[in-house]
Amino acid sequence: MKKALITLTFVMLSLAVWAQNQFPSQMWHKGNIVLAEGATVSGLVKYDLENNLVQLQTETVTTYTASNVESFEIFDETYGGIRKFYSLPYAINSNYEVPTFFEILTQGENIALLCREYIATDNRGMNNWGGGMMMNPLWGPASFSGYRLAFNYYFFKDGRLEKYSLKKKDLFTMLPGYEDEINLFMRKNRLEHDRRGDLLRITAYYNELKN
Repeated sequence: MKKALITLTFVMLSLAVWAQNQFPSQMWHKGNIVLAEGATVSGLVKYDLENNLVQLQTETVTTYTASNVESFEIFDETYGGIRKFYSLPYAINSNYEVPTFFEILTQGENIALLCREYIATDNRGMNNWGGGMMMNPLWGPASFSGYRLAFNYYFFKDGRLEKYSLKKKDLFTMLPGYEDEINLFMRKNRLEHDRRGDLLRITAYYNELKN
């Protein structure tokens, strides 16, 4: 009996470690999907931003494309908090705009910051965290088995999505009119222009300045 309990405990711990060593897009999350027709469906949700797909698991698994979905929301237990995604028209790999999933990080009346995550090969040293999983301390180690979670960022303003180059000079182009104030805010709070959590705070501060 004791041996069986030890074996069961080992299996459960192994499963927990395995789950923690998955990226968010590889896991099922509690959530809901708002369909383009207006209906909302709930269950376990899994997303694939590379192919602009989202799956719903109830008694069966249903797959939706970004064309069928207005938005979806998940509770990310491993990496922390509620995350919201919208389907928006955008041309990523062609000249034609197609429905594309974006995660919204922060929004105000003037501008919104969105992102698309992807799994990249990790060629960095142990002390170089780059633009990886630095949203908050709950986003765990930066890489798993030679791969890391990375992000492309986009600003939504004046009804259009613009990709951010991660260059500081372009940040002030995206957030015009308050370069001195933003520079001071970044210095005081030790914020970087190319990190997820820092970009969120900078954009939220810009919206405060504009109000």
